[in-house]
Amino acid sequence: MITRTVSKNPRTTRGDLVNDLQRAGTKVTKPTISNTLRRQGLKSCSARRVPLLKPVHVQARLKFAREHLDDPDEDWENVIWSDETKIELFGKNSTRRVWRTKNAELHPKNTIPTVKHGGGNIMLWGCFSAKGPGRLIRVKERMNGAMYREILSENLLPSARALKMKRGWVFQHDNDPKHTARATKEWLRKKHFKVLEWPSQSPDLNPIENLWRELKVRVAQRQPQNITALEEICMEEWAKIPATVCENLVKTYRKRLTSVIANKGYITKY
Repeated sequence: MITRTVSKNPRTTRGDLVNDLQRAGTKVTKPTISNTLRRQGLKSCSARRVPLLKPVHVQARLKFAREHLDDPDEDWENVIWSDETKIELFGKNSTRRVWRTKNAELHPKNTIPTVKHGGGNIMLWGCFSAKGPGRLIRVKERMNGAMYREILSENLLPSARALKMKRGWVFQHDNDPKHTARATKEWLRKKHFKVLEWPSQSPDLNPIENLWRELKVRVAQRQPQNITALEEICMEEWAKIPATVCENLVKTYRKRLTSVIANKGYITKY
């Protein structure tokens, strides 16, 4: 009954199970419940936070993965990947525990859907390609479409030149409303930038997410004590990320696509 309950609802707590069993006439302690579940290969883990996927997102992700599965590696090497990220000065997001088996951390039942919001932090825009990191800049105000176009205007082409991108390089950004606004699309078209068609809610398909993780680890190790130091350290550590790290992220891109297909369109490890 314990195993059946947590398989149906991994967010069930040990306290819930103690109460359920008591109502059924059985007195069981919390350690006994933990041991029972452990024997079934289930352990209590923090629920992963992942974007909320609707059926339309799942289908778009599968379509993207299938359409690009046979693209040659050189095509991905000619992409400039971009994104924004928030870097916290201190603090951790709250966690929620779930009972799950070893490799099931990304099953929808075991994750917490997230939406984006702010706190005591700085917002960054950055880009990279297989050749190395591109520009990284701090976004000091709440970003709107006009500001986003200004960021691209001042940083995208200089990044492409510094990274020695081949003719016909492709720009990747996600489907944030600022990115997909008519004025932004028009600006990109006038500049003759090729844009990679992107499935919404797909951070696992953007290798820059791994680069953000790398940056955050490096920054945390240096323990910045204020926002000014946080910004300076972010810039320094971004510049230090080796080109080989970027190259490897892009080299293994096909694996991301096969994972999405194997996971039936749901979020995969990245």
